[in-house]
Amino acid sequence: MKTSVAMCTYNGEKFLEKQLDSILNQSYPINEIIVCDDKSTDSTVSILKQYKEKHPEIFKIFINVDNLKSVKNFEKAISLCENDIIFLCDQDDIWIEDKVQRMISVFNNENEISVICTNGHIIDEHDKKLNVLTLWDFPKFVLEDGYRFDYFNILNLNDNFCTGATMAFRKEFKKNILPIPTIENVHHDGWIGLVASLQNKLFFLDEKLIYYRKHPSQQIGNVFFENTEKSRKNITSYMSIDKEIKNFKDYKKFLKRFPEAYHRNIELAENLPVQNEFFKENANEIKRRFEITYKEMKSTFPLRSFILKISDLFSGKRRIAR
Repeated sequence: MKTSVAMCTYNGEKFLEKQLDSILNQSYPINEIIVCDDKSTDSTVSILKQYKEKHPEIFKIFINVDNLKSVKNFEKAISLCENDIIFLCDQDDIWIEDKVQRMISVFNNENEISVICTNGHIIDEHDKKLNVLTLWDFPKFVLEDGYRFDYFNILNLNDNFCTGATMAFRKEFKKNILPIPTIENVHHDGWIGLVASLQNKLFFLDEKLIYYRKHPSQQIGNVFFENTEKSRKNITSYMSIDKEIKNFKDYKKFLKRFPEAYHRNIELAENLPVQNEFFKENANEIKRRFEITYKEMKSTFPLRSFILKISDLFSGKRRIAR
């Protein structure tokens, strides 16, 4: 399989060379590196041109006329990739040497899989590995605690664990994800993961294949948590869609998830004619589950539910009607 890298850059001079070197030093060769720069004002473009001079057969550099921001810049980079497997890439991480080889191996062995995301280490701006938990650790924790790890429902109701910096997908999957919608709280990686999961084509590879960098100037990247037993339990509970609801506080927290997911699916249905019917049906299912759960809460805690309902009329929380 031939490989492409879709990389987006913006004022990334500080860490860019380490990332590019880690891509070029992969045990499985990269055939194409597409870089879309979003009007950097530092030396990022100069660094990119130096690498293109050394590797003209690999690098293709595009400088945006307008600042597209992250989602549309990745859409552009993805659209320009031509090879069998497309790897998404941030400008400030470091790839482990056999990252590409391991992911290609999964694609070769799993013909039904179109999108893979992986686990990773966290490092600081000085390349020091940090002792933290990440969103990528929680699929394992959820399963260890006896819950289902339902890709679609977790991505749709809870949070995105499919980080673009760890992601790769088959070229033919582009037609399913482009154009990427510009909807609040829907990033390119979460969108790709959501579409892949609804088609049962998503695979999470629990191997740490990148060093994901935590530093003050990164735009997005809150994927890490304090490495404590309390933190582990809290996040595992949050990511477990079918956890047993034991008290009123659990109901309050759980019911807050549904309206956001409902309105997101309604907006997706309105903006995506190809997937329109699916997102309409999904919104209806979310509404149904919300109503059942709310009814259970009222039956178990009638007085507190009545007070909460009055409060929610003013705050707008736990309300699905638009």
